[in-house]
Amino acid sequence: MHLLFRFIVNAIALYLIAKYVPGFNHNAGIGTALIAAIIFGLVNALIGPILRLVTLPLTVVTLGLFSIVVNYILFALTVWITPGLHTTGEISPWLANLYGAIIMMIVSTIMHQTSHSEATTA
Repeated sequence: MHLLFRFIVNAIALYLIAKYVPGFNHNAGIGTALIAAIIFGLVNALIGPILRLVTLPLTVVTLGLFSIVVNYILFALTVWITPGLHTTGEISPWLANLYGAIIMMIVSTIMHQTSHSEATTA
């Protein structure tokens, strides 16, 4: 149930990013958001742990700030793979991806905190 909830929240967040963040294809639909959520989950599950392990020394030295770079790479890879979810020339593509990665980090942190607080009260 928790996995389904995370998937739905990620799909909604990706849909809102595609619709409202400058630099993305604002015509992306719900189907594109669902595909992006699947790809985002797979990228985070398969590539994320390897990338986080390889960059662990930099993350420790920068007191966690390098995790923004890791999340940017994972988000940009998701945008690159997902059909229909692409950056436009409205603003720089790397800046649009950075905005999207930061939004997804905030959403992920809120979901993690919510699930962690529910687990401790149960």
